[in-house]
Amino acid sequence: MSDDANPDLPEAARRALAEAEERRRAAEAADAANPRPVELGGRKGPEPVRYGDWEKKGIAIDF
Repeated sequence: MSDDANPDLPEAARRALAEAEERRRAAEAADAANPRPVELGGRKGPEPVRYGDWEKKGIAIDF
């Protein structure tokens, strides 16, 4: 990240943004190096946890 990106930000804010970007890159690199295993025999469709409810045979259950 360039220091010229937003000159109105204080130095501490620019440093925090740069550190966050570095952590983001490290996390992406770690995910690329160790991909998650594919679930075998799992449910089809979108991930139910992501949407906050589960549905099976037409019945939705909120946790």
